[in-house]
Amino acid sequence: MLNWQIWDNPAMTTLKEHIIQCDERYKNLEYRLSIVETKIDGIQKDITDNKRSLSGTIIASAGTIVVALIGLAGIILTKF
Repeated sequence: MLNWQIWDNPAMTTLKEHIIQCDERYKNLEYRLSIVETKIDGIQKDITDNKRSLSGTIIASAGTIVVALIGLAGIILTKF
């Protein structure tokens, strides 16, 4: 907290007002930055969840293709 007694001089009023405005702007920027950080954390979590889901889908699809190829090989072997 600033000691405003040294700023009571009228010549320093403009500087005092400037400091107060800067302080308010900084608080506003800090608040907005915290909102952005929260949103980025949410996006990061969504991306991680989607990667896991996609990996599961790829594994399941590959398994289906392997089973189909084994079945096809079985059919070919039984026909000849």
